[in-house]
Amino acid sequence: MRRSFTGVAMLALAGSLVGGAALALQNAPQQTPSTQSPTTPAPITAPQPSRPVSGPRPAAPVIAPQSAPLQSSGAPATAPASTTTVAPSKPTPAAKPVATEPEKPAEPVKRARSSIAILQALDKVTTETMRFEAPVGQPIRYKTLLFTVRACETTTPDEDAPDSVAYVTVDTQPKALPGRVAPPGRQIYKGWMYANSPGLNPLQHPVYDAWLIACKTSAPVAPAASR
Repeated sequence: MRRSFTGVAMLALAGSLVGGAALALQNAPQQTPSTQSPTTPAPITAPQPSRPVSGPRPAAPVIAPQSAPLQSSGAPATAPASTTTVAPSKPTPAAKPVATEPEKPAEPVKRARSSIAILQALDKVTTETMRFEAPVGQPIRYKTLLFTVRACETTTPDEDAPDSVAYVTVDTQPKALPGRVAPPGRQIYKGWMYANSPGLNPLQHPVYDAWLIACKTSAPVAPAASR
């Protein structure tokens, strides 16, 4: 009895399943063929291995950053600079110098020359002094001395100190005795005498002294009146 009942139940169940499938086919909408172009099939990928559901997830390995190699001196090596060759620039031609005339130096102011020198002599034995004029180029006697003035000048205003200077030669020559020839003279002095500095270049003689007083220009001779 139990087996027959089970068989009947299974048949009833199968009939209901068949009827339901037929009803589903009737109610399903009919699909129209698609006019679209067939799609490209997706690439087939290899199946990935399944991960275990339980258990901790393994950590990713830590990779330490690599440091730059060190130089022998201890400083980090630097990348070599790019070597760029630069073409040498052409030298600029030098400008030609402009020819200029050299400047002429200013001419120095000439000293005023006089025709007469005023001298003064001293006899150390008799203490006698005498002032006299000596024209340039003309010998003048004072006792046993002969004074010859070669030049007499006055300093210019641009010089440090105003002064009068004379170039004088002095010869010693005794006077000639009556009826006898004068003995030859002997030069005892030659050089410049300074009026404001008589001790700068003095005459050295055991009996006489002499020095310059000033330079003098001779007055022009007046022409004779016509009759």
